Amino acid sequence: MVLVDRDSLCFRVLAARNGLEGGHLCVGGRDGSAWWRNISALRSEGWFHSNVSRSLSDGTKALFWTDVWVGELSLRDRFSRLYELSLLKGETVAAMRALGWEEEGEAWRWRHRLFAWEEESVGELRLLLQNVSLHVHRKDNWKWKTDSSSFYIVRSAYNTLIAQVHIDNVVAAPSIWHKNVPLKVVLFVWRLLHDRLPTKDNLHRRHVIDSDTQICVSGCGLIETSTHLFLHCNLFGSVWNHIFQ
Repeated sequence: MVLVDRDSLCFRVLAARNGLEGGHLCVGGRDGSAWWRNISALRSEGWFHSNVSRSLSDGTKALFWTDVWVGELSLRDRFSRLYELSLLKGETVAAMRALGWEEEGEAWRWRHRLFAWEEESVGELRLLLQNVSLHVHRKDNWKWKTDSSSFYIVRSAYNTLIAQVHIDNVVAAPSIWHKNVPLKVVLFVWRLLHDRLPTKDNLHRRHVIDSDTQICVSGCGLIETSTHLFLHCNLFGSVWNHIFQ
Protein backbone atom coordinates (compact mmCIF):
# COMPACT_ATOMS: atom_id res chain seq x y z
CA MET A 1 0.00 0.00 0.00
CA VAL A 2 1.18 3.55 -0.67
CA LEU A 3 1.61 4.42 3.02
CA VAL A 4 4.06 1.60 3.78
CA ASP A 5 7.56 2.86 4.59
CA ARG A 6 9.78 1.78 1.71
CA ASP A 7 12.67 1.07 4.08
CA SER A 8 10.63 -1.22 6.30
CA LEU A 9 10.79 -5.02 6.35
CA CYS A 10 7.04 -5.09 5.64
CA PHE A 11 7.52 -3.20 2.37
CA ARG A 12 10.40 -5.42 1.25
CA VAL A 13 8.39 -8.59 1.94
CA LEU A 14 5.33 -7.27 0.08
CA ALA A 15 7.52 -6.11 -2.82
CA ALA A 16 9.12 -9.56 -3.09
CA ARG A 17 5.70 -11.23 -2.98
CA ASN A 18 3.68 -8.93 -5.24
CA GLY A 19 6.21 -6.90 -7.24
CA LEU A 20 6.62 -3.19 -7.88
CA GLU A 21 5.20 -0.97 -10.59
CA GLY A 22 6.17 2.69 -10.82
CA GLY A 23 7.72 2.45 -7.37
CA HIS A 24 4.45 1.26 -5.78
CA LEU A 25 3.42 -2.19 -4.62
CA CYS A 26 1.38 -4.20 -7.11
CA VAL A 27 -1.96 -5.71 -6.18
CA GLY A 28 -0.73 -9.20 -6.99
CA GLY A 29 -3.43 -10.38 -9.41
CA ARG A 30 -5.86 -13.22 -8.83
CA ASP A 31 -3.13 -15.46 -7.44
CA GLY A 32 -2.22 -12.88 -4.79
CA SER A 33 -3.39 -12.74 -1.20
CA ALA A 34 -7.04 -11.78 -0.75
CA TRP A 35 -5.95 -9.81 2.33
CA TRP A 36 -3.50 -7.76 0.26
CA ARG A 37 -6.03 -7.20 -2.55
CA ASN A 38 -8.49 -5.79 -0.01
CA ILE A 39 -5.88 -3.42 1.39
CA SER A 40 -4.77 -2.41 -2.11
CA ALA A 41 -8.37 -1.58 -2.97
CA LEU A 42 -8.02 1.44 -0.67
CA ARG A 43 -6.01 3.08 -3.45
CA SER A 44 -9.18 3.44 -5.50
CA GLU A 45 -11.36 4.49 -2.56
CA GLY A 46 -11.94 8.24 -2.77
CA TRP A 47 -12.45 8.71 0.98
CA PHE A 48 -8.98 7.38 1.80
CA HIS A 49 -7.04 9.06 -0.98
CA SER A 50 -8.61 12.44 -0.27
CA ASN A 51 -7.76 12.31 3.43
CA VAL A 52 -4.02 11.63 3.24
CA SER A 53 -1.25 13.90 2.00
CA ARG A 54 2.52 13.69 1.90
CA SER A 55 4.60 16.08 3.95
CA LEU A 56 7.86 16.61 2.04
CA SER A 57 11.07 17.11 4.03
CA ASP A 58 14.26 15.41 2.82
CA GLY A 59 12.64 13.86 -0.26
CA THR A 60 13.98 10.36 0.37
CA LYS A 61 10.53 8.75 0.72
CA ALA A 62 8.64 10.55 -2.06
CA LEU A 63 8.86 9.24 -5.61
CA PHE A 64 9.52 12.09 -8.01
CA TRP A 65 7.09 11.09 -10.77
CA THR A 66 4.38 8.98 -9.16
CA ASP A 67 3.78 10.46 -5.68
CA VAL A 68 1.77 13.63 -5.07
CA TRP A 69 4.33 15.91 -3.42
CA VAL A 70 4.05 19.23 -5.29
CA GLY A 71 0.60 20.55 -6.21
CA GLU A 72 -2.55 18.43 -6.28
CA LEU A 73 -1.46 15.95 -8.97
CA SER A 74 1.50 13.64 -9.40
CA LEU A 75 4.05 14.78 -11.97
CA ARG A 76 3.26 11.61 -13.93
CA ASP A 77 -0.34 12.77 -14.35
CA ARG A 78 0.54 16.42 -14.94
CA PHE A 79 3.39 15.73 -17.39
CA SER A 80 2.41 12.33 -18.75
CA ARG A 81 4.43 12.65 -21.94
CA LEU A 82 7.64 13.47 -20.05
CA TYR A 83 7.03 10.54 -17.72
CA GLU A 84 6.76 8.20 -20.69
CA LEU A 85 10.07 9.51 -22.08
CA SER A 86 12.00 9.58 -18.80
CA LEU A 87 14.68 6.98 -18.14
CA LEU A 88 14.46 7.67 -14.39
CA LYS A 89 10.86 6.75 -13.57
CA GLY A 90 11.50 5.23 -10.14
CA GLU A 91 13.76 7.85 -8.55
CA THR A 92 12.92 9.72 -5.37
CA VAL A 93 12.68 13.49 -5.11
CA ALA A 94 15.99 13.56 -3.22
CA ALA A 95 17.76 11.53 -5.91
CA MET A 96 16.45 13.75 -8.72
CA ARG A 97 17.47 16.86 -6.81
CA ALA A 98 20.96 15.45 -6.30
CA LEU A 99 21.26 14.69 -10.02
CA GLY A 100 20.16 18.24 -10.72
CA TRP A 101 16.81 19.34 -12.14
CA GLU A 102 18.11 22.65 -13.52
CA GLU A 103 18.27 23.18 -17.29
CA GLU A 104 21.35 21.03 -17.92
CA GLY A 105 20.83 18.73 -14.95
CA GLU A 106 21.42 14.98 -15.10
CA ALA A 107 17.88 14.33 -13.87
CA TRP A 108 16.57 14.91 -17.40
CA ARG A 109 17.44 11.70 -19.21
CA TRP A 110 15.14 10.90 -22.10
CA ARG A 111 14.56 7.98 -24.41
CA HIS A 112 15.17 10.22 -27.43
CA ARG A 113 15.80 13.82 -28.33
CA LEU A 114 12.85 15.98 -27.33
CA PHE A 115 10.63 17.85 -29.76
CA ALA A 116 10.07 21.59 -29.29
CA TRP A 117 6.72 21.19 -27.52
CA GLU A 118 8.24 18.58 -25.21
CA GLU A 119 11.06 20.99 -24.36
CA GLU A 120 8.39 23.53 -23.42
CA SER A 121 6.89 20.99 -21.00
CA VAL A 122 10.30 20.47 -19.42
CA GLY A 123 10.59 24.24 -18.98
CA GLU A 124 7.20 24.32 -17.29
CA LEU A 125 8.26 21.48 -15.00
CA ARG A 126 11.55 23.19 -14.08
CA LEU A 127 9.62 26.37 -13.29
CA LEU A 128 7.38 24.38 -10.96
CA LEU A 129 10.43 22.98 -9.15
CA GLN A 130 12.16 26.31 -8.63
CA ASN A 131 10.49 26.97 -5.28
CA VAL A 132 10.96 23.43 -3.92
CA SER A 133 13.31 23.26 -0.95
CA LEU A 134 14.28 20.08 0.89
CA HIS A 135 15.02 19.78 4.60
CA VAL A 136 17.78 17.21 4.87
CA HIS A 137 17.50 16.80 8.66
CA ARG A 138 13.84 15.72 8.63
CA LYS A 139 12.26 12.63 7.08
CA ASP A 140 9.26 12.65 4.77
CA ASN A 141 6.01 11.52 6.36
CA TRP A 142 2.29 11.17 5.74
CA LYS A 143 -0.45 13.33 7.23
CA TRP A 144 -3.97 12.17 8.06
CA LYS A 145 -6.11 15.23 7.35
CA THR A 146 -9.17 14.39 9.43
CA ASP A 147 -7.37 14.31 12.79
CA SER A 148 -5.77 17.30 14.49
CA SER A 149 -2.71 15.21 15.42
CA SER A 150 -2.11 14.47 11.71
CA PHE A 151 -1.59 10.80 12.65
CA TYR A 152 -3.82 8.05 11.27
CA ILE A 153 -6.03 6.40 13.88
CA VAL A 154 -8.76 3.82 13.29
CA ARG A 155 -11.40 5.85 15.14
CA SER A 156 -10.85 8.84 12.87
CA ALA A 157 -11.13 6.65 9.75
CA TYR A 158 -14.28 5.03 11.15
CA ASN A 159 -15.88 8.41 11.85
CA THR A 160 -14.98 9.56 8.34
CA LEU A 161 -16.69 6.54 6.81
CA ILE A 162 -19.76 6.80 9.03
CA ALA A 163 -20.19 10.44 8.05
CA GLN A 164 -20.31 9.43 4.38
CA VAL A 165 -22.72 6.52 4.75
CA HIS A 166 -26.25 7.14 3.50
CA ILE A 167 -28.83 4.36 3.73
CA ASP A 168 -32.28 5.10 2.35
CA ASN A 169 -34.06 2.34 4.24
CA VAL A 170 -32.59 2.10 7.73
CA VAL A 171 -33.18 -1.26 9.39
CA ALA A 172 -33.00 -1.34 13.18
CA ALA A 173 -30.21 -3.58 14.46
CA PRO A 174 -32.43 -5.46 16.98
CA SER A 175 -34.66 -6.61 14.12
CA ILE A 176 -31.65 -8.36 12.54
CA TRP A 177 -29.62 -9.53 15.53
CA HIS A 178 -32.20 -11.78 17.14
CA LYS A 179 -31.30 -14.72 19.37
CA ASN A 180 -33.87 -16.99 17.68
CA VAL A 181 -32.41 -16.43 14.22
CA PRO A 182 -29.41 -18.60 13.20
CA LEU A 183 -26.18 -16.62 13.23
CA LYS A 184 -25.32 -17.43 9.60
CA VAL A 185 -28.70 -16.02 8.52
CA VAL A 186 -28.15 -12.86 10.57
CA LEU A 187 -24.72 -12.34 9.04
CA PHE A 188 -26.03 -12.90 5.53
CA VAL A 189 -28.86 -10.36 6.00
CA TRP A 190 -26.48 -7.81 7.53
CA ARG A 191 -24.08 -8.17 4.58
CA LEU A 192 -26.98 -7.91 2.13
CA LEU A 193 -28.34 -4.72 3.69
CA HIS A 194 -24.88 -3.14 3.68
CA ASP A 195 -24.03 -4.37 0.18
CA ARG A 196 -21.15 -6.54 1.39
CA LEU A 197 -21.98 -9.72 -0.50
CA PRO A 198 -19.42 -10.95 -3.07
CA THR A 199 -21.55 -9.97 -6.04
CA LYS A 200 -19.70 -9.39 -9.29
CA ASP A 201 -19.96 -5.60 -9.10
CA ASN A 202 -18.39 -5.69 -5.62
CA LEU A 203 -15.67 -8.08 -6.79
CA HIS A 204 -14.87 -5.75 -9.68
CA ARG A 205 -14.75 -2.75 -7.35
CA ARG A 206 -12.19 -4.64 -5.25
CA HIS A 207 -10.12 -5.52 -8.35
CA VAL A 208 -10.81 -9.27 -8.04
CA ILE A 209 -12.42 -9.65 -11.48
CA ASP A 210 -12.27 -7.66 -14.71
CA SER A 211 -14.92 -5.18 -15.81
CA ASP A 212 -16.10 -7.44 -18.65
CA THR A 213 -17.00 -10.27 -16.23
CA GLN A 214 -19.63 -8.41 -14.19
CA ILE A 215 -22.61 -9.85 -16.07
CA CYS A 216 -25.14 -11.76 -13.94
CA VAL A 217 -24.48 -15.49 -13.77
CA SER A 218 -28.10 -16.16 -14.81
CA GLY A 219 -27.25 -15.00 -18.34
CA CYS A 220 -29.79 -12.15 -18.35
CA GLY A 221 -27.15 -9.73 -19.67
CA LEU A 222 -27.29 -7.21 -16.79
CA ILE A 223 -24.63 -6.35 -14.22
CA GLU A 224 -24.78 -8.54 -11.13
CA THR A 225 -25.56 -6.41 -8.05
CA SER A 226 -27.30 -7.30 -4.80
CA THR A 227 -30.41 -5.38 -5.85
CA HIS A 228 -30.45 -7.10 -9.23
CA LEU A 229 -30.04 -10.60 -7.80
CA PHE A 230 -32.76 -10.28 -5.16
CA LEU A 231 -35.28 -7.99 -6.87
CA HIS A 232 -34.89 -7.59 -10.61
CA CYS A 233 -33.32 -10.72 -12.08
CA ASN A 234 -36.00 -12.76 -13.88
CA LEU A 235 -34.41 -16.06 -12.87
CA PHE A 236 -33.33 -15.48 -9.28
CA GLY A 237 -36.21 -13.10 -8.55
CA SER A 238 -38.68 -15.89 -9.19
CA VAL A 239 -36.66 -18.22 -6.92
CA TRP A 240 -36.69 -15.78 -3.99
CA ASN A 241 -40.41 -15.13 -4.54
CA HIS A 242 -41.10 -18.86 -4.45
CA ILE A 243 -39.07 -19.26 -1.23
CA PHE A 244 -40.88 -16.30 0.34
CA GLN A 245 -44.29 -17.77 -0.47
